[in-house]
Parts: sequence; C-alpha cells; structure tokens
Amino acid sequence: MKNLGMNELRSKYLKFFANENGHTLLKSFPLIPIDDDSLLLINAGMAPLKKYFTGEKKMKNNRATSSQKCVRTADIERVGKTERHGTFFEMLGNFSFGDYFKKEAITWAYRFLTKELEISKDDLWVTVFEEDEEAYNIWHDKIGIDADRILKSGKEDNFWELEVGPCGPCSEIFVDRGPSRAIDENDNRPGNDDSDRFMEVWNLVFTQFNKDANGNYTPLAHPNIDTGMGLERIAMVLQNKDNIFEVDVMAAIISEIEKLAGKKYKENKKDDVSIRVIADHTKAMTFLVCDGVVPSNEKRGYVLRRLIRRAYRHGKLLGIDGEFLTAIVDKVIDTYKVEYDELVTNAKRIKDTIKDEEDRFQKTIDQGLDRLEGLIADMEKSNEKVLSGEEAFKLYDTYGFPLDLTKEILEEKNLDIDEKTFNDQMQIQKQTAREARKKDAGWSLDNINTDGIAKTEFIGYDDLSIDAKILNIFEENSEVTSISEGFKGIIISDKTSFYAEGGGEVADTGLISSDSFKAEVIDVQKLKDIYFHYVEVVSGKINVGDIARFSVDRSRRLDIQRNHSATHLLDQALRDILGEGIKQAGSLVDENKLRFDFTHNKALTKEELRSLEDIVNREIAKQEFVKKEIVDYKESEKMGAIGLFEDKYKDKVRVVSMGDYSIELCGGCHVNYTSDILMFKITQESSVSAGVRRIEAITGRKAYDLLVNSENTLKAIASKLNTNVNTISSKLDSLDKEIDNYKKEISRLKSTNASDIIGELKDSVKNVKGINLLVKKFENVSMDELRDYENRIKNSFDNLIIVFASVSDKIVFTVSVDDNLTDMYNAGKIVREIAQITGGNGGGKKNFAQAGGKDISKLDLALEKINEMI
Repeated sequence: MKNLGMNELRSKYLKFFANENGHTLLKSFPLIPIDDDSLLLINAGMAPLKKYFTGEKKMKNNRATSSQKCVRTADIERVGKTERHGTFFEMLGNFSFGDYFKKEAITWAYRFLTKELEISKDDLWVTVFEEDEEAYNIWHDKIGIDADRILKSGKEDNFWELEVGPCGPCSEIFVDRGPSRAIDENDNRPGNDDSDRFMEVWNLVFTQFNKDANGNYTPLAHPNIDTGMGLERIAMVLQNKDNIFEVDVMAAIISEIEKLAGKKYKENKKDDVSIRVIADHTKAMTFLVCDGVVPSNEKRGYVLRRLIRRAYRHGKLLGIDGEFLTAIVDKVIDTYKVEYDELVTNAKRIKDTIKDEEDRFQKTIDQGLDRLEGLIADMEKSNEKVLSGEEAFKLYDTYGFPLDLTKEILEEKNLDIDEKTFNDQMQIQKQTAREARKKDAGWSLDNINTDGIAKTEFIGYDDLSIDAKILNIFEENSEVTSISEGFKGIIISDKTSFYAEGGGEVADTGLISSDSFKAEVIDVQKLKDIYFHYVEVVSGKINVGDIARFSVDRSRRLDIQRNHSATHLLDQALRDILGEGIKQAGSLVDENKLRFDFTHNKALTKEELRSLEDIVNREIAKQEFVKKEIVDYKESEKMGAIGLFEDKYKDKVRVVSMGDYSIELCGGCHVNYTSDILMFKITQESSVSAGVRRIEAITGRKAYDLLVNSENTLKAIASKLNTNVNTISSKLDSLDKEIDNYKKEISRLKSTNASDIIGELKDSVKNVKGINLLVKKFENVSMDELRDYENRIKNSFDNLIIVFASVSDKIVFTVSVDDNLTDMYNAGKIVREIAQITGGNGGGKKNFAQAGGKDISKLDLALEKINEMI
C-alpha cells in the first residue's frame, strides 16, 4: 500500500470523487452548525448536509464529496489516557442525494482503496446487514470478495437509524493489518474492539427507508448514500503507525511540544498522556476559534474553555512554565494551512483568543492546584475517598477551578467527589447573585408576571416627544405604586415614543418627566408588545397613574437612524458587488457606528471596499424619499423586499424603501430622506468566523469628525516634515532615499567593526579537553549580528562550540555545535539548560539552538554552567 501523508491523502480522495466521478467538491462547513440547533458542534461528515438528504435543499448536482472538520467531546476525559481517542478529526465522505446507490458506492470505495491507495484486496474484510442481500451480492459477485470475508451482522452493528426518519443498512470496510498485531490466535477476523489487527476504515450507509413513529419502515422513493472514512485513521493504516498520534501531522505537532517541554514522547507513560492531550486539544481549539467559537461558561464556549484549560494544566504537568499554547497553535496552522487557508487569515485572532484564556486561567490555577493537592494529601492521610462538595465548590468559586478538572485530577488518584453537594452550592450562589442583582439595579425582568398588563402603543417612529400614562412600576421584581429619587426601576406606560432594542438596533434613551419628577431612560426592552422602560429617578417621585412627558434623545436617535438606513444601503451594495448569494449574519446599529456581518469566504479588496463607499454615498446624494409602509407579507414579496430573518415577521410586515435601490423588511427607525445620512465611511473590514465577514462604518457627524481629525493629523505630519499637506508624499520619498544611504553607511561601519570583533573572538576561544569553546557576552547585539559572528568564526576552528548571550532588557542566547560533536553535545539541550537558569526557555536543532532569558542577574551563573557541561 502507498505511504501517504495526511494532506496528500485528503487531496487524493477529493480528486478521486470530484474529478473522476463527478461529485461536487464541498469545502468543509464550519464547526458551528448553520441553522441547526440540534447539534452543539459538527460531529460527522454528513451533519451539515441533513437538509439535502431530507430534500429541503437541492444541489444542481445531487452527488458531493468533502473532508469535513469534526469535533466530538463525549470521551474528552479519555483523550490522552488512550492512544485512540481524540476530539478533532476529519471525516472523508462521498454523498448521493437520490442519485447513485449501493453499486456505485461500493465499487468506488473498493476502487479507491485498492487502486488509488494500493491496499491489497486480500487484506480487505467487509460487513453487511444480515438482510441486505443486495450489498452482499455486490461485494461477492461484482467485486469478488471471498464469502468468508463478508460478515453479516444484525441491526446493532450494521443498521443506521434514529427514533424516526430516514434510515438504512450499512457496510463497514476493514483492513487486516497482519497477524503481528493480533491479540491471540483467535484474533483472525473483525469483531474484537480491543484488537489492532483489523482496522475499520470506511462505513457506507445506504439510507433507503423512512421509519415512522410506529416503527414501520417505508422504502424511500429516492434513497441516499452517506459514507464516512476517518482521515486520521486511514492515514494511520497507510503509514503503518500504531495510533493516530503517530501519523505525520500529529507527529509534527508533538515535536513542537517536545521542544517546549524538553521531554521526548514515548519515554515516560505519564508524560505521554500530557503530550497527547496537548496535541489533540490544541488542534481542536485552533479550529474552534477559527470558526467563531469564543471561550465561555456555556455550550460551545465551554467546550473550548475546557479544552484550553485542560491542555494548559497538562503543560504544567510537563514542567512548561507560563503561556505556551500559541507556539503549538502556530505549528497546527502551519501543518493544516494547505487545506484550510482560513487558519492563516485568522491566525492573529486565534492566537489572541487562546492566549487571553490561557492568561486568565494561569492567574488562578497555581493557587487552585496547591489547594487541591493539599486536600488530596489530607484525604490520603485520613483514608477518605470522596472530596466534599463544599471544598470542590470553593475551588471553583475562589480559584476558578472547573469541576471537570477537579474530577479528572481526583480520578488520577482513584478518588471521587460529592458532585450533588457541589451542584447544590452552585444553585445557592446563582440564587444569591440573582437577588443581589435585583437589589442593586431594580432592573430585572425575572419573574415579572406580564399577565393582565396592557400592551404599549409605540408611536415613536415620527413623534419623539409625547404624553403618556404610567400604568405599572416595578422595583426589584416587585410591583410598586411609586418610586422615588435615587432609585432604579422599570416603568410601563400606555404608549411610548421610545424604540425598544430589537433587530440589531439599540434602544432609545432620554427623559420621562412631569412637574413633580424627572427620570432618565437608560434602556428599553420589549416583551409581548409591552415596553419596559429602565429608569433612574433623578428627582421627585413617580406614581402609577401619572401623566408624563416621554422625550427621546433626538440627537442620538437621528445618529442611530442614519446608521440604520446606511446599513440597508450597504446590504444592497454588497449584493451588487459580491453577488446575491451573500446573506446577512447579524448586525448592530447604535449612535456611534453600524456593524454588518455577512456570509463571504474571503476578505474584501481595497477596490471592493472603495466601491461600496462610492455606491452608498451615491445613493445618499440622490436624496431619495425613504418610504415606510405596512403591507401583507405576500405583497412585500411582490415588491422584491429582502426578508432578513423572515421567521420573525407576521402576516403584516413593515417595508422600508429607499427609492428603487433598497427595499427591505424592517421594524427599525430610519431617516426620511437618504440625504439625511450625510455621508458614509467604512472604518474596518474583518473576519468574524470561517465564511463570515464584518464591515464597520460611520455616518453623519462621526464621518465628518473623522475627516476633520484626518486633516489635522496630515497637517501635523506636514509640519513635522517641514512641508505642506500636498507635498507629504514627495517629502517621504526623499527621506526614504536618505535613510537608505544611512543604512548602507551603517552596514559598512558594522562590517569594519565586525572584523575587529572577530579577531577578539578568535583570541577568546579556549581548548577544553580537545574541544574548542567560545563563550561570549554582548550588549544590545541583534540576533542577525550574532549569527553573522558565528558564521565568520566557525570555519576557523574544528570541534567548536559557540555560546553567545546578548543583553538588553532581556537575554538572547545562541548555541552552535560543530557537526562533528552533535553525537556528544546537543545545542538544544545546552541552550535550554542555561536559559532556564535565568527563568527562560528555548530549544532548537542539535547543531544550532536559541533561547530567551529573563533574569539578567543570573546571566554569569548561566554562562559558568557551560564549563561544567563541556
């Protein structure tokens, strides 16, 4: 069989199905499911394609292939402890949505394995569902697999189904890896999960039935094909490795961990667990952050946080000090960028996110670990087997120590935890926090019973100041009859001019006042058409039944309207430039800026951004009337209105039209004429996640302020350059030429100086037991200069070891070992050991390595160590 690297194997698979067998090549979907709340994360190759299998969506070509990113965390505690479990993997798959069926799927799978990968037919075993004679006959009669290597199994092993819906039999393909991997003489066919001899590499699912609630199976008119082959697993087979951690891609990542830890994989079982955890989890966290997941205490964010913290803790077990995960992330990105170029595009965001989480955890984990180790020691002395829930909660509450990490550390010592008491303590804390928030703010909607409360009439699209009657007042979740100066609460009125937060637009602020009181409106929320005005009473006393003036901050509202109307123009401009395929993926409109997220798989060019600005400002200059009307939904479709988040709209919808250019469904606040926007300027374009871009922009007064500030900056620069604004460019060109001349002169002087230094260095070389040793300390010398000195001198001596240290605000070490000496001396080990004396770390190759140091006061001690080592 061919020995292929993972990247080459992935490419070969996709080309086989896309180029040779007419499949649509799909780029991996993001790990965050799109329009699918049933999944936390994508965990199988077919998961993003469910709507194509059910017929809800159609492809022009009803056959597709992909290598899909997947994350599974059900066995996260076992990752590292075994050589089989991992969280992130890629699933190769070919799919048919009512197109081809069993014959093609089986034939192509066999052809790919035997022809493309050159796996011997005699090494293949297959399983089929015991009632699936069609699949059996294809394998036996058409492919020619011997009958004794086609195993029939029941539903438990060879039938894929859920409670209800599409289902069908499957056929698994195994590769015999040879008798040498057998457990015993009886290990001679697939079926033993503990055996490494027979490796399942591919599962072909034939979805041909629909199962109803009564358990009845009805044949599908258009049966589907769903296949899955683990990329890491088939790579392991081809590369003849024992486990997924030894395939080429993982080996490269593990090598980076070895450098940081100063330890070798496969030398110590305890260290191996930690190395596997870090390698696997870093890969998973890199892809999760790239696809838009951020650390949090809930759902996907908690999965990510758990991976980062678990990996960091195992780094501590290996003796790695400080922040280290981003160095491994760099290796993951470098290894996977061939297929996933978005990793390079989002590298800074990925590393910043992981580093921030690592730094936060680092601040508390040391104290938490010390506390837990003390508790474990006390338990062992008293022969206790269960850690109290109160102590576990204290670790969580005081030290930020996650429960699952406490459980994992305890399990390593064969100890348990009183999880019920922990959960009870957690509930008490949450309740206490809720009560504290209520008491502090008086602004919580928790437990407010809206039954019997009248709906609020919103008349604030045009009238920003109205008189309304106060119907209800709430403070600390309790309904009261009045609220006085210095207190916070929630006011409900019969009508309002205040827009409640919704549709990406922030709420209005302003004043509610009368002759007897004044209250600032901080926020407005809406629930069941009831408007909740969050207020701080500035003076007087508000009573239920009062008639008050509801006055929106007009200037702020106008700024919000400008940004919202500009968002509609931007949406259409994006469609004009990038095509109608783009889809809104979120927005935010406030008084300072607008933010618009949209589906697009690459960064916009400078030319595209300029075109967007030109189009929007062109529409602003047209002074088109902005029409807002309530129509039937069907009528809005005839008008060509863009329906963003259509499911939120009822039979009657509000259509906002800006001439013939932009027509959208929207319940937000808008200007009356496009010219009211004044001007539009994009301030930033960035990536939100894989396949989602973000544009931020400003309008009106903010855009004008930006122009004024830019002009002032240019004038200040011109003044410093002793020129005027119009000639800044030519002045800079002239300065560039001067700088180039200075650089050449500096280089010439350095070269002259270097010759003198080289002479001094040669005189400093000492012979120690037949080895020429040069140890030298410099002040403020760059790495390039150190390498230059090394290259100039090393050809003048045999058996030479060079150790340089350059001191500025920190220390830079370099170690060079003659190739003749690398069997006895390792530059990486030398530099690591001396750097650690100064509180630093580093590594490299046998013949050259570099490191950083922190404690300058210990530099001489570190350099003296060289003589001992040699």
